[in-house]
Amino acid sequence: MAKRDFYEVLGVDRNADADALKKAYRKLAIKYHPDRQQGKTDAEKKEAEEKFKEAAEAYDVLSNPDKRARYDQLGPDGYDQMGGGGFSGGGMSMEDIFRQFGDLFGGFGFGGGFGGFGDAGHGATVSHGTNLRVRVKVTLQEVAKGTEKKIKIPRQVSCQACKGTGAKNGTALETCPTCHGSGVEVRIRRTILGQMQTQSACSSCGGSGKHIKERCPECGGRGLVRREEVVTISIPAGVKEGMILNMRGKGNDAPGGGVPGDLQIVIEEQRDEHLIRDDQDLIYNLMIDFPTAALGGKVEIPTVDGRARVTIEPGTQPGKVLRLRGKGLPSVNGYGNGDLLVNVMVYVPENLNASEKRAVEALRESSSFKPSTSTKERIFSRLRHMFD
Repeated sequence: MAKRDFYEVLGVDRNADADALKKAYRKLAIKYHPDRQQGKTDAEKKEAEEKFKEAAEAYDVLSNPDKRARYDQLGPDGYDQMGGGGFSGGGMSMEDIFRQFGDLFGGFGFGGGFGGFGDAGHGATVSHGTNLRVRVKVTLQEVAKGTEKKIKIPRQVSCQACKGTGAKNGTALETCPTCHGSGVEVRIRRTILGQMQTQSACSSCGGSGKHIKERCPECGGRGLVRREEVVTISIPAGVKEGMILNMRGKGNDAPGGGVPGDLQIVIEEQRDEHLIRDDQDLIYNLMIDFPTAALGGKVEIPTVDGRARVTIEPGTQPGKVLRLRGKGLPSVNGYGNGDLLVNVMVYVPENLNASEKRAVEALRESSSFKPSTSTKERIFSRLRHMFD
């Protein structure tokens, strides 16, 4: 099922600033907070849970300038297809949401009484690996067709000696004496909603609920070691400078077998020698000589996938634009190709010998070499539109 537009979810317009987004999200989060659902049916609680998560996802994207720019560019479906959905691809639990956005509401967290919500709060916290970010350069030709690239990245991976536990091989993990194996520390505090129960990962065990008696010598008790891995990245056609692709689970591993982070790929476009990109369109500046402009002819120009021959009509004026439809770049959403725009300029000789000067002088007074009023108006009108 297609996702609702994030602006619609929060009830704000597309120009909403950070304060408006925060206010709208805060209102929805309070409305659908688990502690406000006491006495409701299981179905109503489940609906509130989905609304709560939906609002959190919308705020997660729109409150981040980079994510918001990409979302505005791709739209709800395109953003999700490009791996941007699900809170940077990781999939947030209720606990994650409270941990990330709890400061907006005075830090309130789980209060119980919300069927299905409290489960995450009654056991060891699931650890999450950190994300990695790399920059990948692509050519216009690769943008046009899409490509695959293999890159070597250093990652934190689970230690094989201790199976990611951090404990020396053969030794057992003890129950954490601080949280007694729950993985969380619980506090009661007063907020705008009244007395709320909050929880955070245990400061002693980091949320694992376990205590390492003897550390693994290979990883020093971290459960992770540094390794270089070759990753194959699939880059779709139509990507743009600054776009971020997301590969779920390809970031750093989490200690204790938790959820691995993501690999974020930032697109960098290499400058092409001949073609200039303008969104999906390409621009080529063509310089022709005066005889070709006056008499017409055929010229060859570069395209993103080879070369093409174009016809120059007799009497072509400087600034004329020839359009080769469909010879531009594809949309990242697959909605057709842009065009190749050929900007025609005419070269005026800078150095003439004596015989060439005499030939030009002989043509100076010819009416054919004097611009007509209609020609001047056509050219100047085009220039005026360029600066409007």
